[in-house]
Amino acid sequence: MAAMKSFRYHIREMRREDLEEVTALEAACFSLPWKYRDFEEVLTNPDRCYLVAEADSVTADTPDRILGGCMLTHIAGEGDISNVAVYERYRNNGIAASVLSALLRLGEERYGITAYTLEVRSRNIPARRLYEKNGFVSRGVRPGFYQKPEDDAVIMWRA
Repeated sequence: MAAMKSFRYHIREMRREDLEEVTALEAACFSLPWKYRDFEEVLTNPDRCYLVAEADSVTADTPDRILGGCMLTHIAGEGDISNVAVYERYRNNGIAASVLSALLRLGEERYGITAYTLEVRSRNIPARRLYEKNGFVSRGVRPGFYQKPEDDAVIMWRA
């Protein structure tokens, strides 16, 4: 998919008014998506943070306010990254890289995290490349971890 016209966005923490749009983003990107109440819980959990990429303005080229996002969970001094999502129509524009980079900075600043882990579908080569560019390396496989469609999870770490 070719990059679309240039558009502007900024990265910020999810707020209560974002819950419906974040839930819709999740449903558009994942076969077994998190629900509204799952994201609602993130707002009150001091060990979790969800960042969104918000369009600076809604236009014909960018009809969505929330373009992408991802979550960090602080567990025993380490960071677990999950729910990395960007609407398909906005992919290949650096949004996932920007949100991931902001999430890594936030983890270090807020929690002092220096080691991160995540799981990614073995067949999701663009995501795996993004994580590798950000210093993640494969450290194992969870066979049959994903359903709809079935796929293995590649466990990646960044220290």
